[in-house]
Amino acid sequence: MDFQINNLDNNTLLNLYKALLKPRLIEEKMLILLRQGKISKWFSGIGQEAIAVGVTLALDKDEYILPMHRNLGVFTSRNIPLYRLFGQWQGKASGFTKGRDRSFHFGTQDHKIVGMISHLGPQLGVADGIALASKLNSQNHVVAVFTGEGGTSEGDFHEALNVASVWQLPVLFCVENNGYGLSTPTNEQYNCQHIADKGAGYGMESHIIDGNNVLEVYNRVRDIAENVRHNPRPILVEFKTFRMRGHEEASGTKYVPQELMDSWALNDPVVNYEAFLKGQGILSESDVTSIKETILNEINEHLDIAFAEEDIVPNKTNELDDVYKKFVYQEVNGSYETKEVRFIDAISEGLKQSMERHPNLVIMGQDIAEYGGAFKITEGFLEQFGKERVRNTPICESAIIETAMGLSIAGIKSVVEMQFADFVTSGFNPVVNYLAKSHYRWSQNADVVLRMPCGGGVAAGPFHSQTNEAWFTKTPGLKVVYPAFPYDAKGLLNTAMNDPNPVLFFEHKGLYRSIRQDVPTDYYTLPFGKASIIREGSNITIISYGAAVHWALETLDRNPTIKADVIDLRTLQPMDTQAIYASVKKTGKAIILHEDSLFGGIASDISALIMENCFKYLDAPVIRVGSLETPIPFAPQLETQYLPKNRFEIALNELFKY
Repeated sequence: MDFQINNLDNNTLLNLYKALLKPRLIEEKMLILLRQGKISKWFSGIGQEAIAVGVTLALDKDEYILPMHRNLGVFTSRNIPLYRLFGQWQGKASGFTKGRDRSFHFGTQDHKIVGMISHLGPQLGVADGIALASKLNSQNHVVAVFTGEGGTSEGDFHEALNVASVWQLPVLFCVENNGYGLSTPTNEQYNCQHIADKGAGYGMESHIIDGNNVLEVYNRVRDIAENVRHNPRPILVEFKTFRMRGHEEASGTKYVPQELMDSWALNDPVVNYEAFLKGQGILSESDVTSIKETILNEINEHLDIAFAEEDIVPNKTNELDDVYKKFVYQEVNGSYETKEVRFIDAISEGLKQSMERHPNLVIMGQDIAEYGGAFKITEGFLEQFGKERVRNTPICESAIIETAMGLSIAGIKSVVEMQFADFVTSGFNPVVNYLAKSHYRWSQNADVVLRMPCGGGVAAGPFHSQTNEAWFTKTPGLKVVYPAFPYDAKGLLNTAMNDPNPVLFFEHKGLYRSIRQDVPTDYYTLPFGKASIIREGSNITIISYGAAVHWALETLDRNPTIKADVIDLRTLQPMDTQAIYASVKKTGKAIILHEDSLFGGIASDISALIMENCFKYLDAPVIRVGSLETPIPFAPQLETQYLPKNRFEIALNELFKY
């Protein structure tokens, strides 16, 4: 192994050795504890330590690193107290996730580390967001993000590299190529000679580095990072390495030919670097003994602290309180001056006034800049706010949602326009697994609003007409807003921008240009979790939201003998259950109307809540009305049959007569 000192002083060389040795000794101890059942799982990085250590020490301490589950050296090189790491692995309160997640599935703002989730790919896009924040804030920082050779097969890899290249973001995409994705060898993962070869396809500079040579890693990454700080751009770095143990300990290594194991054992990054320092007269055997003793004493001391800590006592209140970042709603009343606007205009006004109110708010989406968006909601925004804040994106929902998460980590708000709510499926993973879970896991909020143009009645067919809110009301950690009127749309959108939690804001396309209302011209807010009582009556409670509210009102206009409370929920998460209960207790009958297909829709949960909390007040069964159990069709006559508008009138009259 060719070690090049490159003018590094002896102190730096020795610090690299200590940093390299520390994760190795911790791992050896963890493997013993794993066999003793004192930790639940372990992903070994033995053989790969030089990459994590070299990259981390090559960066400045205020630059973010996004490691993987084999990058213990990142955490130790950033000097995280070991007892906290040990507490994390044992599910103790001193860990970073309060027992809610394991391994390296956590981050820490104090050390500028953002840990992975098990889906691997999303953190690549998150790195894009952090790097974008660096550019927006003129910080000249580099972001380093890790993945394995297996992770490069995921679509997130392509999307993240493409976005980083198009936007020239200062990201070091660090690929640890250890030859196997679990047991699948690289020749079954990709069909090019080197992963670095993929950089050319993105117009991206790439490098291949010996990942077992800590000096090569440190020197080359340090030079690359310094260059990128002055000339921001993404770099793809492939580290050639090998892991000497299984993907995780239970996996074993039987699938690896023994001769391959033997050859890579000769390239052990710790053993070879230690031998080099000894050969240079920089390190003696007594130094090695002393350094190991110091590290082992630290390990044992901090293990004692972790072992002595009491196990977490479950507390339901604590668990529920940590799902969302605390948000104290501040009511802002608009002026008495109003003007009649369409639903779509109210959304555009709210978005514009929020952009004016929050100078750090960024809008991202397909065709939203010069073109003004598919529905022209952001028309004129580019001229007022500039291209840095109104950003056209490639067609890559997943990476842009991840980028929004990265912006939030770096303290910048964002709103992402899904061109149609249907397209969120291409970014479903980061929504439900990253945005929704991060605050609960390690107290990192996702200050992100996803705008979701949705709904049928416009003959747009199965891929542009879904109303898919139930996918997200089921996911703890997300807030779901679904207004039916221009006044509500503007006020609730402004609140969504203020809320530091992820909000999915559903906008029914059929209402965009069909519904008008007098709306305050100034900025104002409306609270989440507060339903609107549209009409009052004593016969029946009608519960609905979105376009279905208007169907209910039209139905009542045709049936004047039915006097009903009409509850427009406005927000589905949080939901105003008290308004529902109060009305049902008054009327004794309830019918729930939504546009989504019936089975699995939110009406089922509302019905169950009414049955559980208002059963003794009911004079009839709770009725649910929704769309057919088919995809939404294109032909107008088929779409009319699919939607529940006509069936609602029949069900309402039957319930009235019950």
